[in-house]
Amino acid sequence: MKALKVVPVLLSLIYINASITRWPTHIICKNNNLEVNYRSCDPLQDIALSVDSCTYIAGRDVTIRLATVLRHAINELYVDFSFTINGQIVPLYNKQVCERNQPQFQFCGKKKGEYIYYAGPVSLNMENIPQGEFNVTAQLFNEDHHTIICANFYIHNH
Repeated sequence: MKALKVVPVLLSLIYINASITRWPTHIICKNNNLEVNYRSCDPLQDIALSVDSCTYIAGRDVTIRLATVLRHAINELYVDFSFTINGQIVPLYNKQVCERNQPQFQFCGKKKGEYIYYAGPVSLNMENIPQGEFNVTAQLFNEDHHTIICANFYIHNH
């Protein structure tokens, strides 16, 4: 009988410790001139992300691979990028990626619990990557404003 009382206490301690920890920082790219790291800003889920090349060439798309398990359905999907400088958030880009009943990508219309994987080009629409250190936040959310993916990127360009 005492064991039945101990199990809920242990589970609550594990949950409290898990909710306090942060996701690890992942290195996407590191060479002599450019370093790009990211960390999931979704407290409940990490994401897998990689790029094929650490060299950025203006006008060329960057090929990425992105994977996660959905905690919410995505009938509509929106992406929002913002830049943080001196504690101020500056919007960079936002777009609707999936429209209801008009899927543009294979992951549009996926349901909660399904695994999504995207491998393909992404256009940065940048002449070059600015010099210095800065942070970019990428958020993808559905029609109900539930977070699908959230990541903070740290970019250091010499």
